[in-house]
Amino acid sequence: MLESAAPPMELELGQLDLRYESLRTRSALRERRVLASIAHVGQQMPIIVVRDGDAHVVVDGYKRVRTLRRLRHDTVRATAWELSEAEALLLERRLRAGESDSAIEQGWFLREMTERFGLSRDELARRFDRTASWVSRRLALVMALPASVQSHVRSGAIGAHAAMKYLVPLARANEGDCERLAEAIAPSRPSSRQLGELCATYAAGNVETRQLCVRDPALVLRARQERAREGSAERTAVEHLVDDLGIVGAVARRACGRLARGALDGATEAERAHVGRASAEVAACAQDLKRQCDRELGDAR
Repeated sequence: MLESAAPPMELELGQLDLRYESLRTRSALRERRVLASIAHVGQQMPIIVVRDGDAHVVVDGYKRVRTLRRLRHDTVRATAWELSEAEALLLERRLRAGESDSAIEQGWFLREMTERFGLSRDELARRFDRTASWVSRRLALVMALPASVQSHVRSGAIGAHAAMKYLVPLARANEGDCERLAEAIAPSRPSSRQLGELCATYAAGNVETRQLCVRDPALVLRARQERAREGSAERTAVEHLVDDLGIVGAVARRACGRLARGALDGATEAERAHVGRASAEVAACAQDLKRQCDRELGDAR
């Protein structure tokens, strides 16, 4: 990478081409941290750019650019990579492969590489040491989610992981309903749990319930919370235990489903080892649970 980079330089903010800014989600917390850091000590890390004619295309550093503009700076420190635009984007993505990009964000990037640069799915799979099916699944996610919903994900109003888990299935079932629900809940910036509850209520409800979800999602969440409190107070310890055991079984079945759908496709040796350790720990906990249940049930008899 160092052989492909020139020494840092000063660029005017107006010289920057931000054509790939939409491939990243925003986080208000991370933006505030960058703002506080630059306001206190100035810009420490240069952004990364590549040349496209007279334009300087930003490859990495969009939060820094937004922060400098908020602080009314005119220039930014930048390092230019002497690479083609496509190669620079692929290298930057590989360098931060450990960061927790959601599958939707990966889908945005993969779609950009196929549509703008004509890279095939097999080529992208090879570049990321993944399978072609891994690429196809992520492209399918962004193709399923309506553009208006994706805009809320990009802005950070709806979490990327929550959108993938709850809104993509809804969009596949009814795209219009997905758009209306996302438009209604985005201003309140729901948590993943809240989004899941709203989608579950919407999917299971009648026409009136669905209209209420869209018209007043906060009221629906309050009603669910109140019902949960009332139900919890009336239930016995045995009922709570049975619920807990049901949750354990459901999570185990969900993990089996992820494995069956190729969750480990293209995983590195380190990732496979990590999954193996986690699986062994879960198996030990399950055995402890079974032994304790058997002991308590035997004592009860």
